[in-house]
Amino acid sequence: MNGRDLVGALGPELLALLRTAGRIELEGFSLELDELEFRLPHGALAPAALVPPGAEAVPERPSDLLEAEYVPERTEYPGRIREVVLGATRREGGSRARALTVGGAEAPAFSLFDRPIVNRPVISMDVFDTRVPMPKALRAPFEEVRDDPAAWARLNVHQFGAKAITVHLLSTDPLIKNTSPRKAAATVEEVLQAVDVPLIIGGCGDPRKDADVFFEVAAMASGERLLLNSVTLEMATAKTLEKVARAAAEHGHNLLAFTGLELNDAKELNRRLYEYVPPEQIVMDLTTVALGYGLEYSFSIHERARQAALMGDAELQHPTISGSTNAWSAREAWMPMPPTYGGPERRGPLWEAETAIALLLAGVDIFMMSHPAAIGAMREALDVLTSWPLEEVAEGRANDWVTAAIGGET
Repeated sequence: MNGRDLVGALGPELLALLRTAGRIELEGFSLELDELEFRLPHGALAPAALVPPGAEAVPERPSDLLEAEYVPERTEYPGRIREVVLGATRREGGSRARALTVGGAEAPAFSLFDRPIVNRPVISMDVFDTRVPMPKALRAPFEEVRDDPAAWARLNVHQFGAKAITVHLLSTDPLIKNTSPRKAAATVEEVLQAVDVPLIIGGCGDPRKDADVFFEVAAMASGERLLLNSVTLEMATAKTLEKVARAAAEHGHNLLAFTGLELNDAKELNRRLYEYVPPEQIVMDLTTVALGYGLEYSFSIHERARQAALMGDAELQHPTISGSTNAWSAREAWMPMPPTYGGPERRGPLWEAETAIALLLAGVDIFMMSHPAAIGAMREALDVLTSWPLEEVAEGRANDWVTAAIGGET
């Protein structure tokens, strides 16, 4: 009897044994075959025959997902970002139509939809007191007013809807025009009279010249609650930090503490400033690096500062600012490139907007920006992120922001 006949003869008996026995033991049995193949017709063994006696039957495969209630975990942070007020109204001793409050965060930015931001981030549009090199795509909207800071500020406010203005007094640089502190203060006074929004006053970066300029500007604009941009550890080395800090305290202005991507430096500078001004008058600039040139470093340092502040580090519990116009220093924002990348008049504003939006998600509170199109994109992003109705969060529709349309594109 060959192997095929043997299997055919024993097959029914084997099946019968398998239905009644848990296992089969063969004694004194040997089988030598070159190849042994068992073929069982489909359905020959019922599922029940494969289940040992006493075992539970295999449950049916579910046809629907199991329903479960989702309860989001609510993290409470021990720290809170201080609030800083920019600009002073007439009732407060200044001349601004309204003041702007920044800071106040109690949780990481936009990480919890049931914890909306306390104060909407502020966008301040740039004005320069002298002609500086600019890509054509950036200077085009302001070509007619580049020689008049007051007219430039009016254009930004009345045509482009700026809520704050940054006046960069670059002409005071000893290597540019070396404009006197008194003349610089006169320029700021003209801008104050031209617009009624809060002002940020930028220097030239020279620690001694900036100290003289800020001292003069602080006295001229006493009570206006300017943000003096900026004070640095280099000023401490040059022994001019105290002069600026005392002037800010005496005349009611805020100070922008600038450091370069180093939290220990930021903490040290803040500690020095606490000797002269209340912490509620300090904003931090941790440095903004352009997209493609190290933006990830800026994003990371801002995230680290915000997380440490919320966890209780009082020396970092200050609003932060970003010089997002720095994005135009990236040659990819303005240089000629293949048509695939679009022209600089479109690519440049996108470069600035993407730099700003990245830092917005890291928790930055104030943005110094230039191009109207970039600012428009930034405002639309802010609208999406800050206006989500809480009832939609409760109904599980908060994730719809992923497909929200910005600038007509999804």
